[in-house]
Amino acid sequence: MRKFCSLILADGNEFPGQAFGMPAPRAVDLLPRRSDRKAAGEVVFNTGMTGYHEILTDPSYTAQLVVMTYPHIGNYGADDEWSEIGPEVGVDRLKIKCAALVVRSLHTGPVPEGRLRLEEFLSRHETPGLTGADTRRLTLHLRDQGAQNGVLISTEEAGASPVEKRLAMEYLAQFPPMEGSNLTTEVGTSDPAVYGPQGSPHLVMVDSGIKMNIIRELVNRGAMVTVVSDLTSRASLLAHKPDAVLYSSGPGDPAVLSDQIALIQSLFDVVPVFGICLGHQLISLALGAKTYKMKFGHHGVNHPVRDELTRKVFVTSQNHGFAVDEASLPSDVAVWFRNANDNTVEGIYHKTRNIKCAQFHPEAAPGPHDSSWIFQSFLDAIPRRA
Repeated sequence: MRKFCSLILADGNEFPGQAFGMPAPRAVDLLPRRSDRKAAGEVVFNTGMTGYHEILTDPSYTAQLVVMTYPHIGNYGADDEWSEIGPEVGVDRLKIKCAALVVRSLHTGPVPEGRLRLEEFLSRHETPGLTGADTRRLTLHLRDQGAQNGVLISTEEAGASPVEKRLAMEYLAQFPPMEGSNLTTEVGTSDPAVYGPQGSPHLVMVDSGIKMNIIRELVNRGAMVTVVSDLTSRASLLAHKPDAVLYSSGPGDPAVLSDQIALIQSLFDVVPVFGICLGHQLISLALGAKTYKMKFGHHGVNHPVRDELTRKVFVTSQNHGFAVDEASLPSDVAVWFRNANDNTVEGIYHKTRNIKCAQFHPEAAPGPHDSSWIFQSFLDAIPRRA
């Protein structure tokens, strides 16, 4: 029989259920400054029907508890070949980056041969899960009230006692919000890693929490990709002699990454600069724009985006809680893509410089491949060597 477990939100709402994966901490064991990024973090909902393995291993979900809106999760198991965590050369980290997984109904039956059951995969990577939760009510609450911090706790009974809830609330009261958090130091590689054939075009990819499918998409199109830490200096980055620099996706608040923003500014007139997700936000900030925290963000595989140049609409995979403030864009920057649901900025390009970027995930994994052509557009924008 499964042990009792509850998700406690910062606003006092509780969502009880049963535990799976690594056991969640007891309320009495929550430490005032606990920072291991497991069991507690910002609670967000993801609308994807599949792709839970890729979601769990996406570094952009660092310090977030992911709620799956699709009710039945885990029926096809987990396979390490699907993992999206980047190279992380020189470090030893868990493959699952999110703080916890919350589902309505966990599949507990058999899975295809050679795969792990989802529960076993979470246990192996020290991540707690909650099943049996009313994820519909939770999703509607987050949609109406906005994403907020929460913590999973093991409980003695079905539902937290007044003491357990009080301790959880006291813990959440001092837990850092996503806004203002620099999480890039917790993800990414520490040493350079090279992928693809030697030669041209050569992209240096700055890793702030990259997904492996970004690398695969570029290599499959004939590019050489050198992945470097986002702590790499300008001199070290340019020593790789890139034909272009691409800033990756990643977690946290882009506005606090002042060193990365300054470095990007110094590259604008040296090499073409591209970006995806967090990279898009950093480039926008480097151009003089501002970013803001969204109410509940975009997390899923069914977000329609319109290309403002062609007026075509395509479906995209997304995972971001911050967006670029369109009103703050300088006059020499134009909106390339726009979200068809809420009109938020989903991509920009510079009118005279070789700078372009996308907020969504053209590499999918999980999600549709409608926007994978963007990788070729990046490569086509690189001047060929003489």
